[in-house]
Amino acid sequence: MSSLIARTGRHRQRYQDQLRLVSGCIPYRFQKNAKDQNYDMENNVLVLMISTPNRDDLVFPKGGWENDETIGEAACREALEEAGVKGLLGENPLGVWEFRSKSNQSSCSNEGGCRGYMFVLEVTEELETWPEQANHDRKWLSVEEAFKFCRYDWMRDALKKFLMALPRDMTQGTSEMVGELPTLPVSGSESEHKRLSPGCSKKPSGLQHLEDSCTKCVVQA
Repeated sequence: MSSLIARTGRHRQRYQDQLRLVSGCIPYRFQKNAKDQNYDMENNVLVLMISTPNRDDLVFPKGGWENDETIGEAACREALEEAGVKGLLGENPLGVWEFRSKSNQSSCSNEGGCRGYMFVLEVTEELETWPEQANHDRKWLSVEEAFKFCRYDWMRDALKKFLMALPRDMTQGTSEMVGELPTLPVSGSESEHKRLSPGCSKKPSGLQHLEDSCTKCVVQA
């Protein structure tokens, strides 16, 4: 089993506007030599999705953003805990989506709402074992296949934004985010917030004014 241990509990969970803040990513990789040739990127990129207990569909790794980490660190941590992958995180989020859970209202805030930020993560390492392996299998899919497995509309929208970002160089990002949501209270020392999580790259980033840079979408999940 992996020596890494997944975080549990919600004593450090961040909330804003009575919404639970969530961070996640779309892990991806190019098929062999695809980046070095004139291939259609969409047909030569694979995205990673994970299973969830007692469900037939697949999801992208995501989870609660906690108050001792940056939003990028949270996305990397969730990718490591749930999918067992490490890599280079995009500098800016694909967007932010507000959604409610029909199946489990308590999964987000007391009102059942979440505000989720999604990034892209170019996978550079796959672990043989990972903390939540017992609950999550992982599967590499073509983009076309991934659309079919997306559980909710907001996931499909995030995948569309991922495709829009493909022509750009998505490998220059990092998960060391020094900017925070401007209206969000910060707890813990400065050194805590600059701590790098195990799944993150080591380059600094200048992500600022996250709320203003994201596209909001309120959906029912």
